[in-house]
Amino acid sequence: MKILVVGSGGREHALCWKLSQSPKVDTILCAPGNGGTAQVGTNIPIKDDDIPALVAYAKSEAVDLVVAGPELPLVLGLQNALTKEGIPCFGPSAFAANLEGSKAFSKNVMHESGVPTASFRVFDEFEAARSFIEEKGAPIVVKADGLAAGKGVVVAKTTEEAIGAVEEMMVKKAFSSAGDRVVVEECMAGEEASFLAFCDGVNYALLPSSQDHKAVGEGDTGPNTGGMGAYSPAPILPEEKYEETAELVIRPILRHLAAKGEPFKGILYAGLMYTENGPSVLEYNVRFGDPECQPLLMRLESDLVDIMFACIEGRLNEIEVKVRPETACGVVMAAEGYPGSYPKGMEISGLEDADALEGVKAFQAGTQLKDGKVVTSGGRVLCVTALGRDLKEAQTRAYEAVGKIHFDKSYYRRDIGDKGLNR
Repeated sequence: MKILVVGSGGREHALCWKLSQSPKVDTILCAPGNGGTAQVGTNIPIKDDDIPALVAYAKSEAVDLVVAGPELPLVLGLQNALTKEGIPCFGPSAFAANLEGSKAFSKNVMHESGVPTASFRVFDEFEAARSFIEEKGAPIVVKADGLAAGKGVVVAKTTEEAIGAVEEMMVKKAFSSAGDRVVVEECMAGEEASFLAFCDGVNYALLPSSQDHKAVGEGDTGPNTGGMGAYSPAPILPEEKYEETAELVIRPILRHLAAKGEPFKGILYAGLMYTENGPSVLEYNVRFGDPECQPLLMRLESDLVDIMFACIEGRLNEIEVKVRPETACGVVMAAEGYPGSYPKGMEISGLEDADALEGVKAFQAGTQLKDGKVVTSGGRVLCVTALGRDLKEAQTRAYEAVGKIHFDKSYYRRDIGDKGLNR
């Protein structure tokens, strides 16, 4: 079987690594890929947003399955275009992908399907949004409606900051057309968890809970990033609460979209906030999280190819999703300066030493192969992930592996998993 993975991050390296373990798979291709995916399969120089080129390539190479890593190709209709050509694609249709592609669409779906979420208003005009913020006061959350590479959300501590955020998005076009419309919502306080499920349009199969660390600095300080590390399971969402939580935040979405004639097939990811009133949905994503994907796939025992085809073919109820009992912890090594400007091109050493440790895998993200050497090419460079009997052991192993890897001007948080340990 020939599989094409679309994307270039740590999540895509993890997907290629896991898919390559299936006895059904002969060839792994990744477009455009990174230094890590090049070591598992073959990188193809096609950007993840070039839908016509991706479809043409999949057709010409007789690809058996396309797996969309990031959200952008799904929002742009990759699944729809491939389905028209009879090529299976793991991921939702463009309509269903609007759960992530449009904050307004997502909030309206939550409201209509009875999913608990923060109260909100949607605005198309700056003045109306400003008046609403002045009336409500702070703290308050401002979100660009469209995709803004994870940077379109501002948790404003003052009214002035909130109005400034709306002005940046709507007037100054900081995120281009993604900020033409904004969602303004109440600010929820609590601890976050990530809850992911494989879906076939009707049925779901749950993955264990996980927790991301979005802020760049230790103690959750500084600006938000794409994620500085993750671990699974997250004690804030214990296994005995999985089904109850899924009936609250996964099942209603599947029912709602199925009723619209747009069944959701793929990974549905609920970003939860645990408030004093219980779990509430911050947002939905329509793909694996990055860096949650890395710890989750380290724990997944079942053949990922079988699961993906069961989702596409609507028979997820026929297979069992098995997960290892161990805990997994992933620490992101970034380039100094991220999420702002950062250097590139530094050679990375020690990857083999880290991978040689028991239960450890250094997943590559912002890397490329240059003259046989792995060099940095992005802000989030690696996600060093380890398994352990419990969170403490997984954390210890992950940081031991991080200590074996070196590149100039590297940075990482030293407290990934501490919140779980404190519980």
